[in-house]
Amino acid sequence: MSLVDPVADALISIKNKEEASHRNAKIRPASKVLKEILRVMSDHGYLNKFERTDDGREGIFSIELSGKINDCKAIKPRYAVKKNEFERFEKRYLPSKDIGILIVSTSKGIMSHRDAKKELIGGRLLAYVY
Repeated sequence: MSLVDPVADALISIKNKEEASHRNAKIRPASKVLKEILRVMSDHGYLNKFERTDDGREGIFSIELSGKINDCKAIKPRYAVKKNEFERFEKRYLPSKDIGILIVSTSKGIMSHRDAKKELIGGRLLAYVY
């Protein structure tokens, strides 16, 4: 398995496990960015729970899937988005209004685009989930 983009590889693996009706997924390597992306997904109900286990190398995330993910992918390139530009990317990556989330890296941490709108801050797009 190539590790050109660990976030993209992890999201593709999660999507494939969901499509195969698996209840659990194991993802490696475990990074801080991936942990925050999983936290946002969990906060919005796309994952039941996840935990990091240390295997003496890079670490592994054990994820309990909820069966609610239709699609999730990393966004490449990581577009910079201003606080009032989210709607353009919602139309591009999400199927409909109020369905799914864009995951954004902001100056206040990684959060969903809805939280970034409430905080009135922009950032860089990392991924989308619906």
